[in-house]
Amino acid sequence: MSLSSITFASGLSADLSELRMSSTYGGFLEGYPCRRINDMKTRSLLLRAEQAFPQVPVHLVPPALDYPDVEGGAFGPVEVLPPVMCTGLFSSAPVSPAHDPVLFRSALVVVWFQHTPAVPAGDDADPALRDIQWAELARDDEL
Repeated sequence: MSLSSITFASGLSADLSELRMSSTYGGFLEGYPCRRINDMKTRSLLLRAEQAFPQVPVHLVPPALDYPDVEGGAFGPVEVLPPVMCTGLFSSAPVSPAHDPVLFRSALVVVWFQHTPAVPAGDDADPALRDIQWAELARDDEL
């Protein structure tokens, strides 16, 4: 059973079967959000996704960054990621037309950031998430 389905801009639909969410800056005690911190957060999220799903390709949706009019510090300007980090396991019909759709499924782990802890669904999912080029990124696996 899937948590939801997303329809990509290409028209293809994929099922979301697992979703992990956490606060982007949860536990952040010192400093301020900046490029260096955000790069560490993003690399860590990608690494955890690769370790959790070693047989599935992982794709990062580039996050929309906010640059508030706030004085930065020694690490440069303030740069803020959306408040919710997400990792989702998606599956769909096979990418290759040579694969039998009864015996094969395509899969992709997607890492992205969003503004609310809502499960993305249908045509209402974030446009950056819907713009994923599934055929280029997902991999077919035999069931």
